[in-house]
Amino acid sequence: MSTSAKRAVGPLPGLSFATALAMAASACTTGPTPDQMARTTLETAPADLQLLCANEAARSAGVESSKVLPVSSRKLDAKNYQVELNAGGKPTTCVIDADGKIVSVRAA
Repeated sequence: MSTSAKRAVGPLPGLSFATALAMAASACTTGPTPDQMARTTLETAPADLQLLCANEAARSAGVESSKVLPVSSRKLDAKNYQVELNAGGKPTTCVIDADGKIVSVRAA
């Protein structure tokens, strides 16, 4: 029998039982419940509205639309969303209503 075959005794050679047990226990942690997750407590703007804002921000900043990226968004009220954008390196804020009408675009 070769020496390499003698060394491979368990699934993780050199790992103590206590270390393996601690690793297994740490894998069993639980996260927040779905109602406590940030994504469910803060409504983001739909993707199509974010893209409309990005296009308008590109136009007003005079940059290519490929240089404008939505960074974050949130619902302001029952009808309006605020979209934060990076327009060619310049922070920009867009407010858009649920129907896709741009309310405002301004440098942040």
